[in-house]
Amino acid sequence: MFKSVSNKVHFPNIEEEILKFWNDNNIFQKSLELRKGRKSYSFYDGPPFATGLPHYGHIIASTQKDIIPRYQTMKGFYVERRFGWDCHGLPVEMEMEKTMKLGSKREIAEKIGIYEFNEACRSIVLRYTKEWRKTITRLGRWVDFDNDYKTMDKSFMESVWWVFKQLWDKGLVYEGKKVLPYSYRLGTPLSNFEASLNYKIVQDPSIYIKFKLKDKENTYILAWTTTPWTLPSNMALAVNPEIDYVKVKFDENFYYLAKDLLSSVFKSSEEYEILEHLKGKDLENWEYIPLFNYFEEKRKEGAFKIVLADFVSVDDGTGVVHIAPAFGEDDYLTAKKYNIPFVDPVDDNAEFDSQVTDFKGLFIKDADKLIIKELKNKGLLFKQSTIEHSYPYCWRSETPLIYKAISTWFVKVEDLKEKMIKNNEQIHWVPNHIKHGRFGKWIENARDWAISRNRYWGTPIPIWKTESGKTFCIGSVEELENLSGQKVDDLHMHFIDNLEVKHPETGEIAKRVPEVFDCWFESGSMPYAQNHYPFENAKFFEENFPADYIAEGIDQTRGWFYTLLVLSTALFDKPASKNIVVNGMVLAEDGAKMSKSKKNYPDPEYMFNEYGADAVRLYMINSPLVKADDLKFSETGVKEVLRSLLIPLWNSYSFLVTYANADNWRPNNKNIKLNDNLDKWIFSCLQALIKDSQEAMDVYDLNMAVKPFVNFIEQLTNWYIRRSRRRFWKSENDLNKQEAYYTLYNVLIEFSKIIAPFLPFISEAIYQNLKNDDMPESVHLCDYPEYKEELRDYFLESKMNLVQKAVSMGRALRARHKLKIRQPLKTIYLVTKDSLLIESLGEMEDLIKEELNVKNVVLSDKEDTLVNYYAKANFKVLGPKLGKNMKEVSNKIQALTHDDIILLEQGNNINIELNNEVFSISYNDIVVYRTQKEGMVLETENNLTVALDTELDQELN
Repeated sequence: MFKSVSNKVHFPNIEEEILKFWNDNNIFQKSLELRKGRKSYSFYDGPPFATGLPHYGHIIASTQKDIIPRYQTMKGFYVERRFGWDCHGLPVEMEMEKTMKLGSKREIAEKIGIYEFNEACRSIVLRYTKEWRKTITRLGRWVDFDNDYKTMDKSFMESVWWVFKQLWDKGLVYEGKKVLPYSYRLGTPLSNFEASLNYKIVQDPSIYIKFKLKDKENTYILAWTTTPWTLPSNMALAVNPEIDYVKVKFDENFYYLAKDLLSSVFKSSEEYEILEHLKGKDLENWEYIPLFNYFEEKRKEGAFKIVLADFVSVDDGTGVVHIAPAFGEDDYLTAKKYNIPFVDPVDDNAEFDSQVTDFKGLFIKDADKLIIKELKNKGLLFKQSTIEHSYPYCWRSETPLIYKAISTWFVKVEDLKEKMIKNNEQIHWVPNHIKHGRFGKWIENARDWAISRNRYWGTPIPIWKTESGKTFCIGSVEELENLSGQKVDDLHMHFIDNLEVKHPETGEIAKRVPEVFDCWFESGSMPYAQNHYPFENAKFFEENFPADYIAEGIDQTRGWFYTLLVLSTALFDKPASKNIVVNGMVLAEDGAKMSKSKKNYPDPEYMFNEYGADAVRLYMINSPLVKADDLKFSETGVKEVLRSLLIPLWNSYSFLVTYANADNWRPNNKNIKLNDNLDKWIFSCLQALIKDSQEAMDVYDLNMAVKPFVNFIEQLTNWYIRRSRRRFWKSENDLNKQEAYYTLYNVLIEFSKIIAPFLPFISEAIYQNLKNDDMPESVHLCDYPEYKEELRDYFLESKMNLVQKAVSMGRALRARHKLKIRQPLKTIYLVTKDSLLIESLGEMEDLIKEELNVKNVVLSDKEDTLVNYYAKANFKVLGPKLGKNMKEVSNKIQALTHDDIILLEQGNNINIELNNEVFSISYNDIVVYRTQKEGMVLETENNLTVALDTELDQELN
C-alpha cells in the first residue's frame, strides 16, 4: 500500500517533513559522496554580508544557485557548494558607527581607537548567520555552511595579498592622484562602478556667474555651474576652440558667451546687442579677475586665464566652463595640460579648511547659499535658479558623492581592457544580450580601478614605504614574518601596523601605507582565496578554474562579475567563469524598491510558512527575473502558482495513490506494452519534456527549462488524467486499467526526477511515497532521466496537439456565445485545406465529440460551407495601376458575389468593364472578408477553422 495522500494539501507542513528527512538521513552529504571521484563541476558562490538579513534578491539568486548544482549532480558530476561571507568593508563599518553613535570616520580614531573599532566590527560581521542558514535551508537550497569561507580569515586575506603581489610584480599597480567619486560620510573614495550603483533625481542651484576680464572695463565672461561650492577653488575658465562665441551688450555691461546659448541666457533677443563674433580659440589666454581672492598668488603660476577644451559644449550653460582642478576629472586633466596650479581647500569631511577663510568649517553644500549671496553682494551673480538632474549618491551611506582629486592606489585596468574584451567572448552569458550589452559596454569603457579605501576594517594593502620613499609589496605571511622577525597570527591593520618591518634590500625601517582594500577586490579574489591558493589546494584549484558556473543579480555586472574578470584576466588571462547566469531585480508590488521601513513586501519567512518554498521558487523562476528583467513581487502571483500548478500536480499524484490503494495495485519492474493512444501520447510527451528541459539546462536557460514542465503539468492533469478517469473508475481490472496505472505511476516517478532541481520538496514527497526498495533513497540521489527517442511518437503528439487545439477553439466559442458545455449541440465543423490534418481529426472524432458535447463532427476542406465571403479592393496593389479609375473599380469589386470570390481564390481572373475598358482582377487585387452564416459561430486560427451549429431543436433538449 502507498501511504494515503490527502488532496487538501498544506505544502509548508510537507516541506518541513522533507527537511527533517534530508537532515536525519544526511541526504545532501550522500549526494556528494555518491559522486565522489567523478568529474568535478565547479561553482562559485559570491559572498553576501551577514550584517543584514536575506531578502528576495538573495532568494532568487540562491534558487538559481541551487537548481544548477542539483541538476549537475543528477547528471553525475561532483559539485562542491561552499557558502561564503563578505566580512569586510563599508557596510560593516557603517553598522558599527551607528551602534557606537559615531558621526564620521575621524571620530573612530579620536574617540574609540582603531583596535577597539576593528574588534567591534569583527564581533558583528556574522551577526545574522543563523538567520541566513535558516532562510537558505528553508528555501531548500543545499549548500555547505560548515565548510564556508570568510573574507576576514587569515588564509583568505593571505591569498588576497598574493593576488595583489602578482599585480604589483606585473607593473599593474600605481599610486596616483585622480579625481574620483568620494563619499565624505565614509571619508573614502569609491570606484567608478560603485558610483554608478545609486543615482537619484535631486535639485541643485543653477547659477550664471560674471568673471571680470582683466584690464577691460565693464566686460565679463559668463560661466555657469550647479556646484557653487567649487567656485572658491576656481583656477581657470574653459571654452571650446571651434564653438562660435559672441560679445554682447546688456545693461551697460559687455559679456562673452557661446552664440548658440544666447536664447537660454536671455529672455529675448531684444535685451542684448551683438557687438562681435569670434571663435573659442580667439579667447585663449585672456586673463580674468578671480571671484574670491583666497588664491590670488596662484596667478604667478598660471591661474585665472581662459584655456581651450574639447569637452565644452553648447548643450547647456553658456559655453564657458569654470575649472576647479581638484573637483572634476575634466578640470584636473585640463589643468595638467596647461600647468594650471592645483588647490584643494576641502577636507576629508567635505568641510572648507582654513584656506577659505569666509567659509571655514562649513560643509560644502551648506556653503552654497552663502557663496551665492557673496557673489550677489559683489555684483558677480548674473542670474540664478534651480535645476533637477540625476546625481550619484553613496550606495552605502545614502549621501551625495563629490568628485575630488585624491591620492590613491590603482590597478591599471585600462591596460587590461583588450584582454578583458577577448576573455568576455569566452563566457556564455544568460541572457545573452548582457554579454555585449550591459557588461560588454561597461568593460569597453573600463577605467583604472581605485582599489584602496581610507578605512580600517578590511584587508590591509600590503605595501610598505621607507622614509626615503622606497616602496615594496609583501605577498605572504611568511614574507611578513621574515621581514619583521615576528610571528603573525592576524593580518588586520591593528595587528600588523605596529610591526617593525625592514626593506628586504636596504634594511631600512618601513611603514605600511594606511589604506585597506576595497572589499570588491576581496570578492574578486574569491576564486583563489576561498581555497587559500597558491599556499594550499593548488592542484584542485588549477584543475577547476575557471568555474563552470556563477550566478548573481544584474547589478553585479558592474560589481562582482566585473572584478572577477579584471583579476582573472590580470592573473591568468582567462575569464573566472565559463557560464554566468544573471537575474533581474525584485521590486515591491507597486514597482518601488523593497524597503523594510516601508514594509512594502511580504516577509520571506511568512511566504514559506504560508505557501511553501516550492511555490516561491517556481513563481520566481517562471518569471521575467530569469531573463534579467525586473519582477514586481506579488503574493497573489505565488498563490496563482499554487492554484494552477502545484495543487493540480499534487492532485494527480493523490489521484493515483487513492485508486491504486483501492484496487490494491502495486508497481513491478516489468515493462508493459501499451495499447491506448493516451498512454503512448503522455509517455511521448514525457520524453519531449526530458529532451527540452535537458537541452535548456545544458545551456543554462532556466526560462526555457521551466516552461516545458509547467506545460506538462497542464497536459498531465487536464488532459491525460481527465481523459483516462473512466479507466481507473471501472470495476473490472482489465489490461487497459493496468496500462493506465503503469503509465501514470511511471510518468509521476520520472516527472519527480525532472522537476527535482527546481521543486526539491514536492518532487521528494511524490518520489518517497511511490518509490520501491530498489530505487535510491531520495529523488536527489537519482540520475537525471535520459531521453529515449524510441518512446517518441511525433505523429501521435501532432495529432493530439491538433485535437487539443480544435477542442480549445470549440470551448472558446461556447464560452464567447454563452453555450454551456452541458448543452448538447448538433454539429461541429472542422475545416482545413491540409488533408493530413483532416485525417488526424477524423481519427480522434469520438474524443472531440465527448470533449465538446456535440452529436456530429463534419470535416471539410471548403471554408465556404461555413461563411459568406465579400471583398474590397486592395488599394496598395490596385492604386498605382488604376489611378483615377480606382474608385469606380473599387465599387464593382464590392459587388462581387460569394461565387466570384471563390473563383478568384481558385486562381482565376475576373474581368471588370469600365468606360469601354476591361480591367483584369486577380485574387491578389482584393482583400477577402468573412461573415459567418446564420446559425453558425466560428473561430479561425492559422490553418484551422472551427464552427458550431448553434441551432437547438427538440432532439437536443
